Amino acid sequence: MEYDPIKDRAAALISVFPFLRAGFYKALHLLLLRQRYVTREIAGHASENMSFYDAGAGFCQYSDMVLKRYPNARVFATDLKTDYLAAYAAQAKGAFSFQSADLQDFIPEARYDMAIAIDILEHIERDEQAIANIHEALKVGGIFIISTPSDMDEAAAFTAEHVRPGYNKRELEQKLIAQGFGIEKSIYTYGFWGSLSWRLMMKHPLNMLGISKYLALALPLWYLMVYPIAELMMQMDLRMSNSKGTGILIVAKKIDR
Repeated sequence: MEYDPIKDRAAALISVFPFLRAGFYKALHLLLLRQRYVTREIAGHASENMSFYDAGAGFCQYSDMVLKRYPNARVFATDLKTDYLAAYAAQAKGAFSFQSADLQDFIPEARYDMAIAIDILEHIERDEQAIANIHEALKVGGIFIISTPSDMDEAAAFTAEHVRPGYNKRELEQKLIAQGFGIEKSIYTYGFWGSLSWRLMMKHPLNMLGISKYLALALPLWYLMVYPIAELMMQMDLRMSNSKGTGILIVAKKIDR
């Protein structure tokens, strides 16, 4: 399945109607369990005056969260989709800068307290080089937060934009260690309950839209029915220690070698 066309349509709509951005970010937080995991880790390692590198920023929802929660933070974002970044920059409130860049070949000039790569590495052929470049972009002791599909995610293998069908958790840990990171936290996300919530909140609605765009008219009723159940499932996933899952979240720290 190709997700980029869906993202591009959403980005185009927000570009034309900027007032929709806040609601779009709220919808992402409500629908995507991944965002709950990531924002929890950002908050757990953030500081008021931190410098923040959003590597592969996409819609810039994490950059936006950091700027709103920590007004003195300095945020730098990269992505291949310059139009996404420019559209956000036009209405960003705070110290936000951006650059179109391929993470395989780019190292920022500044050094940062925290970097994130959320659903990015599975798109990158030379992932170890991208990890090395982000390592170089961090200060010693800087935090790197990664979220990516695991090799238990069947959908990842059929996502057109992915260059690999998810990661083995131990394999990804070793790639980080090899580039000079220490592993602070490494967990599975989207365990049993989280995977069920994803089917209700994302898979089935997208399948409906794949059948006919007119089925979008039925989505409000669908979400009205299933959201309370899916929200409970997401909360359970966040509170459980998953022995397996279709997602991986790793918090790593740059160590002084």
